[in-house]
Amino acid sequence: MKTFDRRTVLRSTAIAAIGCACCGSLSGTANASGGSGWSYEGATGPAEWGSIGNDYAACSQGSAQSPIDLASPIPAEFRPAALRWQDATDGQVINNGHTIQVNVPNGSAVKLDGTTFELVQFHFHHPSEHLIDGKALAMEAHFVHRSADGALAVLGVLIGEGTKNAALAPIWSAMPQDKAEGAVVPVALKDFVPADRAQFRYAGSLTTPPCSEIVNWVAFKTPIQASREQIAAFATLFPMNARPVQPLNRRFLLLGG
Repeated sequence: MKTFDRRTVLRSTAIAAIGCACCGSLSGTANASGGSGWSYEGATGPAEWGSIGNDYAACSQGSAQSPIDLASPIPAEFRPAALRWQDATDGQVINNGHTIQVNVPNGSAVKLDGTTFELVQFHFHHPSEHLIDGKALAMEAHFVHRSADGALAVLGVLIGEGTKNAALAPIWSAMPQDKAEGAVVPVALKDFVPADRAQFRYAGSLTTPPCSEIVNWVAFKTPIQASREQIAAFATLFPMNARPVQPLNRRFLLLGG
């Protein structure tokens, strides 16, 4: 009789959940952020995620959790993530109760270490989840890609306060004020990527329940900008939707590109 250890079961459950969550329905989108039952504060906040249910055990028991402080990286030579994003596409804007998420159609991908990951959705956090030498920026965008075998590659783009961001404008104009599906809007994906492609790389997890450790993280070192008004508009809906940083433990944090 075949047996499974706890880590194998958790990983299999997580991949199945991600596969279902990325279907694009409103209920599936909520599941992509962990569904109901968790939040960013109080009795259901990050410190308690691991005790909410068995499916969330990795949130407290995992050893390769995200986000992290992007501090003291090891300089490395590696082939940067190859973006194969469409110049122009569209996306459906959704308020899933935890963030503003934009679901995009097939056609955009990233190639990482020889594997192609298809872009499924992107969403936002306030303030940034990853820190730079202990300091948070105003916001962070996460571009979630999935490979054919269910592995994930997430590209993190830090957002600092500065000039108005034209790429954000159509998304912000369509943000539902409550949990709901919003409009389909034009999306200029490539305008979200900084000109300087220096990037951090590390192995980590989802930053929301179930905190599955199946993520290849790429975080761009240089932030893009958004205006104070744009940041405030998001913060009105989500004053705090960032998980605290987690220990690096025995992982390598690389910087190259």
